[in-house]
Amino acid sequence: MKKIFDVVSENCSRNVTNLYSTSFSMATRLLHSSIRQDIYNIYGFVRFADEIVDTFHDFPKKDLLNRFEKDLYHSIKNKISLNPILNSFQITVNKYNIDSGLIKSFLQSMRWDLEKKVYTSNNDYKEYIYGSADVVGLMCLKVFVKGDSEKYRKLKSSAMSLGSAFQKVNFLRDLNDDYEKLNRTYFPEINVDEFDEESKHHIILEIEKDFKLAHKGIFKLPTEARLGVYTAYKYYGKLLYKLKKTPSLKIKKSRIRVPNYQKMGVLLNSYLKYQFNLI
Repeated sequence: MKKIFDVVSENCSRNVTNLYSTSFSMATRLLHSSIRQDIYNIYGFVRFADEIVDTFHDFPKKDLLNRFEKDLYHSIKNKISLNPILNSFQITVNKYNIDSGLIKSFLQSMRWDLEKKVYTSNNDYKEYIYGSADVVGLMCLKVFVKGDSEKYRKLKSSAMSLGSAFQKVNFLRDLNDDYEKLNRTYFPEINVDEFDEESKHHIILEIEKDFKLAHKGIFKLPTEARLGVYTAYKYYGKLLYKLKKTPSLKIKKSRIRVPNYQKMGVLLNSYLKYQFNLI
């Protein structure tokens, strides 16, 4: 009867995605049904790990993360976990033979969120982004190409660039929350207290470079994945545009959002382009 438990587990991962992220869940719904659930499974895993380090302040976060990691590897090896989020994730890991190195890099970045507060070197900054974002893009890419090693190799750099772009947009959007609530500063050589237009411009240029590198790969994705990924790309592009137009002082003091009606506009525009074979 494990099949029923697996369905329950995957329903949990889908619910986590829908409740925690309207934008990501919107994009995921546009993926083909043959790959959609596996992306929910990946998101559920990374979301729970992120919640441990970012949210559970009244609990022993290091102990929770240690237990989460131990249970994770046990679930992958034995193909079962009574934690439904880990059970659904192991299904996807084993189905597509997702590299354990990607998972270890992700968990390392989560550990850094418990230990590191300021990123002063570019090397640490890049390593953190690789672990927290690039590898998530690579896990998803494994699903998008359905385990095809050659397609994965060709699209790997674009997937990493897209993951980096998304994460850096998040850093800029959450600049105030990360600094005031979590006492974290991710951008090296940026003093949040002195954050100004020049600092913002430097970050924007860096993100735009990542988006440019990522854009080429989106059009080479299998059709089952292209619309969903393109919609996420356009949504983050819209958010970046808003951040670009927002004064640095306001970014430093508040969290910039894309209204739901604009998200729906991104969705409609992306869908129409897809229907007319423009993506």
